[in-house]
Amino acid sequence: DRLMPPECQLFSTPGCPLCEVAEAVLLPFAIEHGLLIELVDICEDEQLLERYELRVPVLRRADTGDELEWPFDAPQVASFLSR
Repeated sequence: DRLMPPECQLFSTPGCPLCEVAEAVLLPFAIEHGLLIELVDICEDEQLLERYELRVPVLRRADTGDELEWPFDAPQVASFLSR
């Protein structure tokens, strides 16, 4: 029985090309492993905007609060989710 991957948030902004690339990297994890990814638009929250404006996209684990900063690829995401 495989462990379910932790729920994650992807902090992004509309029209962010890197965020679209990050979503494409994460998509197979959602499809193949059931990873739940909440897309968070930082423009809707002043504190998030202040914290992540220059860093998006950022993947954050809901369970630990750990963050994976861009750039990341599939092996890095797999390692991030399994730790």
